[in-house]
Amino acid sequence: MTVFRNVVFVAALAGLVAGVVLAALQAYATVPLILQAETYEAAGDSAGHDHGDHSAAGHAHDHGEEAWAPADGFERFAYNVGANIVSGIGFALILIVASELAGGIAGWRQGLFWGFAGFAVFTLAPGLGLPPELPAMPAADLFDRQVWWVATVVATAIGLALIAFRRSPVFALVGVALIVAPHIVGAPQPASHDSPVPADLHHSFVVATTVTNLLFWLVLGAVAGAVRCRVGGEEAELSGRLA
Repeated sequence: MTVFRNVVFVAALAGLVAGVVLAALQAYATVPLILQAETYEAAGDSAGHDHGDHSAAGHAHDHGEEAWAPADGFERFAYNVGANIVSGIGFALILIVASELAGGIAGWRQGLFWGFAGFAVFTLAPGLGLPPELPAMPAADLFDRQVWWVATVVATAIGLALIAFRRSPVFALVGVALIVAPHIVGAPQPASHDSPVPADLHHSFVVATTVTNLLFWLVLGAVAGAVRCRVGGEEAELSGRLA
């Protein structure tokens, strides 16, 4: 029970700090770009209402678009902070359990390396095939994208683990093959890439999202490593008890 309590405590604190940092970075770097893209989405919806068919199906679609959403300003920011904290705790649990199975994170410096590994697995690798999207941009079927994203994350994680911990040319080749395989298969793509969103706006969003997520993972790993070293004495030796 002590082991479980320590893991949860470290994950909760690391996820809280990293989630708040990510929300602050997003408020400055990505949210303004999303709001700008929403103007193109609203303009497209307006044009569709002006020239579209006003059948019963069309009215049903309109009603669906009026679903509840947090108001712009503080309410939207607060929901974003909450979502980032919950996501941060979840990612922290994955990171800490994985690191403990490999011997544990011995300090905040080593935590930075684990954080970068998390960034590579959950952001960088999937983003090569499915870059972050703005409102009004076309996208492939959601289920197909989810399947490819999960497969890419799992393959990349296993591949990096084989390269980092097996230290064998054969395992390294298998690891590289696993990392590359999802990109050879290719991510699901929409039928058309036509979008009202300017290309430079999307490029700025991809860069901003990638950088903010990199900082999120570095903070997550560093805080997890620092807190783990302070949980105290034998109780900090989680790796031996998990083995």
